[in-house]
Amino acid sequence: MTETLLVTGASGQLGRGVIHYLLDAHKVAPAQIIAATRNPESLADLAARGVVVRAADFSDAASLENAFKGADRVLIISTGDLDLKGGRRLKQHETAVAAAKQAGVSHLLYTSMPNPEPVSPVLFAGDHYGTEQAIKASGIPYTIFRNGWYQENLFMALPHAIASGQWYTSAGDGRIAHAARDDMAAAIAAGLASGSSESKIYTLTGPQAHTTAEIAALVSEVTGKPLDVIQLPDEALTEGVKAAGVPEEFARVIVSFDANTRSGRIAMVTDAIETLSGRKPQTLREFLEANKTALAG
Repeated sequence: MTETLLVTGASGQLGRGVIHYLLDAHKVAPAQIIAATRNPESLADLAARGVVVRAADFSDAASLENAFKGADRVLIISTGDLDLKGGRRLKQHETAVAAAKQAGVSHLLYTSMPNPEPVSPVLFAGDHYGTEQAIKASGIPYTIFRNGWYQENLFMALPHAIASGQWYTSAGDGRIAHAARDDMAAAIAAGLASGSSESKIYTLTGPQAHTTAEIAALVSEVTGKPLDVIQLPDEALTEGVKAAGVPEEFARVIVSFDANTRSGRIAMVTDAIETLSGRKPQTLREFLEANKTALAG
């Protein structure tokens, strides 16, 4: 490996995971890895291992251009800057793509979501679709990872649901193949380290797709606690989420996930994680077993 690899969002959980796989699984020399973040001081441990740490702010084009200098392959991890009204996240991503073009990057990698097309019920899908379009328009060869939902996302709903014995949802009989964040990090690191110059799109999922009812049955089996699934219309679920103290904009985002599940747009199961990383992804049961104490309080 003679190319220099850059990871944005390097202080986040996914970014850190990718860098650790580059170092430990792919044996990339630390000096050939650039970890870009808004908070360079948070990556002192990686700097101590010899990784190059650079400041990069997605709202500052000049900082991105400086960060990307000398990088051959750049992984843009989508920012967490959700802004449904102003489109701030898409603008940030477009700025990053332009900076990569300016810096002469030879391959661009990006973390998107499954089926982000404009018909998607997910309220922020347009950020990902727009970024994919900007990457394709840049002319830079690309790898797009359409990351399915994390198993870890279940921590948002399950502890409260298990405690009350009731899981409110509007997902109907829709299915999701949740995947472990660590498995996605392993797959993405493999793609980043591969040296491939071909433009490809991978959808990263877990090994099996489950309905909410099937997940609830698994949860009951693993924790020994009964969990009833209660299906609601989207509007009623939104009001319930707001009543639990979630701000309206985020409540609408959460319910849009369920609408997306119900529509069948997240039901796919692929072998992309195993194909890229060479290992079998963690099953949902394994995740629940490993985290049953935390989930059940």
